[in-house]
Amino acid sequence: MYYLFYASFIVLFSLSISVQAGLPSKVYGVNLGSWLVLEAWMLPQGWLDMGGQQCNDCSQCIATEFEFARAYPNTVDEIFDKHWSSWFNQTDVNALVEAGINTVRIPLGYWIVEALVDRKTEFYPRGGIHHLKRGLRELKDAGIVSILDHHALPGVQTPGQMFTGRCTSDVEFYTDYNYHRALVWTAVMTALSHLDPDFSNVIAIEAVNEPIMNATLTPGYGDFQKNFVQVVRAVEHTLGIFGPWSWPKMTGTDASEFILAVENTTSFSSNPEVQSALKEALPILVQIGLELEWSDIKHMFTSLYKREPLHTSFMDINWQYSNPANPSAAQSGPQVYDNHLYYSFGGVADANEQAYMESICNLQRVEADAALGNSPLVFGEWALTTQFTASDEFLINWADAQKLAYTKGAGWIFWNFKVENSTLSGDLGRQWSYLEAVQRGYFDRDPSKLHDTHVCDGYIQ
Repeated sequence: MYYLFYASFIVLFSLSISVQAGLPSKVYGVNLGSWLVLEAWMLPQGWLDMGGQQCNDCSQCIATEFEFARAYPNTVDEIFDKHWSSWFNQTDVNALVEAGINTVRIPLGYWIVEALVDRKTEFYPRGGIHHLKRGLRELKDAGIVSILDHHALPGVQTPGQMFTGRCTSDVEFYTDYNYHRALVWTAVMTALSHLDPDFSNVIAIEAVNEPIMNATLTPGYGDFQKNFVQVVRAVEHTLGIFGPWSWPKMTGTDASEFILAVENTTSFSSNPEVQSALKEALPILVQIGLELEWSDIKHMFTSLYKREPLHTSFMDINWQYSNPANPSAAQSGPQVYDNHLYYSFGGVADANEQAYMESICNLQRVEADAALGNSPLVFGEWALTTQFTASDEFLINWADAQKLAYTKGAGWIFWNFKVENSTLSGDLGRQWSYLEAVQRGYFDRDPSKLHDTHVCDGYIQ
């Protein structure tokens, strides 16, 4: 009875969703970094106040969520609940609206789907899903669309990085076990994006943030890309959201028909990974529905509205080298591509103003990706950071030139919406915080505008 009741509810809910938002004609966005995947360098004083530590090698101290949860198992959930409430809330949404932002990219860890965590060997805070729902509701009410970015993958996808949730050289994401967990996560998040009205501003799910660049170290990643898309589309088919890639949709609201739809979807697909991911996701989704108290609102919706499929999203093919898989080969339905560009980490241009401007003003990433089918392209991470001390005058030009380059594609998403403002953080926000950069005048309050539309004229080669 428990299963049938919630199956009936899920079907009712799926047939009564409000219209879903689509990809803006031009993306002007920010990342909500350090919210649901905390990166201590972005809030150094706050992290110490929480009980974290600082060290040169982030694997050697309490510098990540994993180590924090392991060190403070009895208080981690309460401490992180306060962080989630304070780091991003309605005040921040209001600031984004005032700054003209139309899109946010939300970094998420796999542990937001708590059933996927092996609590014997993996340590993360619990309760983040409630804050994701709250934040999405606030963003939806403000007319801002959201991309759910799988930023920290099971097993860790990149070595030595805080953004993976665990700073380690032991990278285990590129295994059958962890690929599978990521697919179950994908099925759950796809279903939530269509079932829960607070998620109705979600327009895309990104498969993997910043995989290892050397494709020889990411075995099976190309197959995972195809499985990821198939899982998203299979969930949507089950819920009656379909396109030219889909199969006959479910038409009723009977619980047995919903169960049959899941079975038909998995029977139709010969891919065992898609089959098992959907079957494993269903009881997890039921449990999340209980936690989010869906039963309190199941009678609020009575009309069937048109819903659109999500965009699947990948880092572009040129993110990797050594004969990487092309994510365009996985496409089935709407798909968008992501590229990240930071000059401050080196390897892009010589560390001076002239070299930076020549590089960005002649950037060919949009064209190079389009030639390989990776279009539309959104620059999902970038900043005003430099390898040299930059003047205010240069940062105005640097902001204009980057925006000019990135809007040749589908748009841009700045890293980050904010960072901590404290004595310990110093001048961190000057080049890492979008909202501070707006206040300083580096960015116009209208993100579509430039201070100087001819900023690149003297640098074009």
